Amino acid sequence: MTANKSQTMKTQLLILLLSSFAHIAEAGPVAPPTQPTSKPAPNIVWILVDDMSGHFGYQGEPLVSTPNVDRLAREGVVFTHAYATAPVCSTFRSALITGMYQTSIGAHHHRSSRGDLKITLPNGVVPIPQLFREAGYYTSNANAAGTRPGKEDYNFAYKKQDLYDGVDWSGRRVNQPFFAQFQLSGGKHRNIPSNYTRIRSELTTPIDPSIVDLPPYYPDHPVIREDWAAYLDSVNYTDIEVGKIINKLQEDDCLNNTVIFFFTDHGISHARGKQFLYEEGLRIPFVAWGSKLPESESVREDLIAHIDLAATSLDLAGIPIPTKMQGRSLFSNDFQSRSLVVSARDRCDETVDHIRSIRNKNFKYIRNYLPQRPYLQPCNYKDEKPFMPVLRQLHAAGKLNAAQSLIMADTRPIEELYNLELDPWELNNLAHAPSQQKRLRAFRGMLSQWELETMDQGRVAEDTKMYDSDMKPYVERVRRRQPEKAKTIERNIALMKRWQQAGK
Repeated sequence: MTANKSQTMKTQLLILLLSSFAHIAEAGPVAPPTQPTSKPAPNIVWILVDDMSGHFGYQGEPLVSTPNVDRLAREGVVFTHAYATAPVCSTFRSALITGMYQTSIGAHHHRSSRGDLKITLPNGVVPIPQLFREAGYYTSNANAAGTRPGKEDYNFAYKKQDLYDGVDWSGRRVNQPFFAQFQLSGGKHRNIPSNYTRIRSELTTPIDPSIVDLPPYYPDHPVIREDWAAYLDSVNYTDIEVGKIINKLQEDDCLNNTVIFFFTDHGISHARGKQFLYEEGLRIPFVAWGSKLPESESVREDLIAHIDLAATSLDLAGIPIPTKMQGRSLFSNDFQSRSLVVSARDRCDETVDHIRSIRNKNFKYIRNYLPQRPYLQPCNYKDEKPFMPVLRQLHAAGKLNAAQSLIMADTRPIEELYNLELDPWELNNLAHAPSQQKRLRAFRGMLSQWELETMDQGRVAEDTKMYDSDMKPYVERVRRRQPEKAKTIERNIALMKRWQQAGK
C-alpha cells in the first residue's frame, strides 16, 4: 500500500470517529452499559373455600364481618360474574386444576375414579401444579392452617408426588417462587357439629337465626333459619382463616411478591344451591389481589368461568399456557371477554342426573335431559342435611308456597329460561312465553354448538361398570361406620338403575 493511500485511509477514519462523537454529544450523555435484568417471578396463592355463595361483606351481606376478604376485594380486583363450570366439589376441582371443562376430560361425574376403573387425562392436558413445578416453582397444598395436606378430590388418576412438594413453601430453595393452594372447609363447618361448636367459640358474636334473610324459595322455619345462621357463622370464620394465611405470607416476607386468588368451589350446600345450576349453586365470589397484577379496573363485570383461573395463574407466572387449555387469562393484553358461560351437573354420588346451563348477558338457560325425574332425587348426601326433612314434611302437608314448591316437583320442564335482571331468584320460567321463543332457539343452538366443540362427554350415559366401580368403595366406607345408611345408599342405587332401564 502506498504512503498516500495509507494517509488517506487514516484521515477518513479520523473523520468518521469525530462525526460519531458529535452525534453522541447531540444525543445527550452516553448511558452506561445495561446489565441483563429479570423480575422475580410472582408467587401464586389460591385460597379455595367449600360450599359458599356470595355472602361476604364486600358483596353486601350485612350480618357478617369479613375484614380480611373485604381487604382483598377493596385493594384487588373483584369479578362480579364468576361462575363455576360444575356445582359440586370434585368435578369443580378437576376442571380447576386442568383449566378444562370437566365434561371435556371425562371428569364430570362426582367422585369418579374411586374404584378399580380410573379416568386418565387426555393427551396434552396436564395438572396446573405439574406445570408450575416444571417451570421451577415450589408447589404446595394445605388445609387452612397449613399444617397438613389439603383437599384434592380430582376425578382422574394422578400421583400426589407429581403435583406437590409440601404443605407450605417452607421447603423451597432461596428465592424460589411458589405456587400454593389452601383448602378451607367453609360452609361445611355448619354440618359437622364438632367443627361448628369450635368455630362458634372463636366468633365474637354468632349470628342470631331470628334476623337472617332467607331467599324467597325457602320457607321461614326455625330449622332452616338456624341452618342459615350457622352458614353465615362459617363465612365469618372463613375470614379469620384468610387473615391467618395473609399474616403467614407477611411474616415470611412473601406478601409483596404474591398474587392471591380468593374464590369458592360452588354455592351453599342447600336445596337449590350445591349440585344445581341456579345462581345459588353456580355464581361464586372471585377476587384477585396483589401488586404484581397488571393495571385493571377494581371491579370487572366480565362473564368468567372458574377454569379461567388456571390460564391466568400460568400467564402471571410467565409460564406458557397449553394450547388445549379452555381457560382464558383474565389479565392478558389480548383478553376477550366470554359471551357466555356454560355449566354442567352430572352424577353426584349415587344420584344420576344430566343438566346443562348457559348464562348469557342477563339470561340463564337450563336444559334438563332427565325431565321425568324429580329435582331432589334420593341422595344420601342431601337427605342428611337438616333442611331436607323439613322441606319434605312441609311439602307433604301442603304448607309450601309456589316459589318454595319449585324444587320439590316430581318432574322437571325440559327447558328453563330466566331473566336474571328482572328475576334474580329464578322463579319465573319463561321457556313457554311466546315472546321468548326466538331467544330460546338461540340458546338451544348455543348449547348444541358448545357440546360439540368441547366434546361434552355427558352426551353419552355413564357406563354402568364405571358407576358400580365408583359406588362400591363409597358404600363400603359408609357401611363400616353406619350400616343402615349404607343400606339406604344401596336402595338409591337400585332405584337409579330401575329408572334408567325404564327410560326415565
